[in-house]
Amino acid sequence: MRKTVIVLAMLVAAIALGAAERGGFSKAAKNPELIQEGEAKMWCAVCGMNLKKFYKTSHAVILDDGSKRQYCSIRCLAAQWPKIGKHVKKILAADAATDKLIDAQKAYYVVGSSVKGTMSQRSKIAFASLEDAKKFVSEYGGEIVDFKTAFAMAKEDLKKDMAMMKQKKRMMYKKGEAIYNRMCKEQIDKKRFKNIAQLKSYIKKSGVCGDLKGKRLQALALYIWEAKDKNIKEAQKISVPKNAKCPVCGMFVHKYPRWAAVAVSKSGERLYFDGVKDMFRFMFDSKRYGYGNFNTSKLVVTDYYTQKPIDAKKAYYVIGSDVLGPMGEELIPFATLKEAQSFKKDHKGKRVLRFEEVDKEVIAALE
Repeated sequence: MRKTVIVLAMLVAAIALGAAERGGFSKAAKNPELIQEGEAKMWCAVCGMNLKKFYKTSHAVILDDGSKRQYCSIRCLAAQWPKIGKHVKKILAADAATDKLIDAQKAYYVVGSSVKGTMSQRSKIAFASLEDAKKFVSEYGGEIVDFKTAFAMAKEDLKKDMAMMKQKKRMMYKKGEAIYNRMCKEQIDKKRFKNIAQLKSYIKKSGVCGDLKGKRLQALALYIWEAKDKNIKEAQKISVPKNAKCPVCGMFVHKYPRWAAVAVSKSGERLYFDGVKDMFRFMFDSKRYGYGNFNTSKLVVTDYYTQKPIDAKKAYYVIGSDVLGPMGEELIPFATLKEAQSFKKDHKGKRVLRFEEVDKEVIAALE
């Protein structure tokens, strides 16, 4: 009986999560306005996503030389803005109500609805009329803003969205590499193409890697465009030996690289922790864990967004958020106050603390 209840609960949750996409709102369009030119017009110029499938979040630009580019989302437009911003004459957005391309700067945007974002955690969907935007909000939630505000949000979200996509892309790279090595009949040099959309069009039309569709085609294109010609390196991380155990909880730290912290003594001894919380526990009472008075010369933690090592004493820590570490509630470290405050807002954090503000009472409250 208990298993039946659990299965039913999971089914209800899945239905609720998918309702926005299946129950009346789909990002796809049967007859999208694709204004890019050439055989690559079907795909986003930044990420290679299918524009027909993600049309209702799509955006396009007309540049000062008359050329046109189209993107699956305002997020991808924001990602390319540093390169094209000075040359943009007009920005267009798909009206989610009519599927027509409209002047983005006159559109009403619904942000933060229950509809899943395209390449972003926070959805941003455009409408030509205020009435249509209000109707959408009544069904799917969110708030109505103008283009300037929505675009600023897209730029603000970029770092978080890139962090979100990083792990997914790693898996896509591996899948794409396997397809490339097994199926492609020639070496493909990405320098032959202006963007990933043109590359994807070539793979599809030439059949040089077989008849690829959907996710397999996307994985291969991403691998060739972003990974093949590079020695893909993870952002510099704390290097944790495989046999290193956290002196506080005994867990193997290398299993949790995104949470790793390290304490270095003046004699050069290095101790690794599976989270900031355990690092502080140790520093408050190193004798309890069999290290006597550990004479610390340096403390390093892992920035939550960039995954780079940062000086623990200069970091900002968010507590009370809905993000859990290997040992439950954690102090989430960031290199900058702005990133910490943004995370706190997005993940229901309670406070942002500096290193010297973290005391035994703070740690005890996280138990």
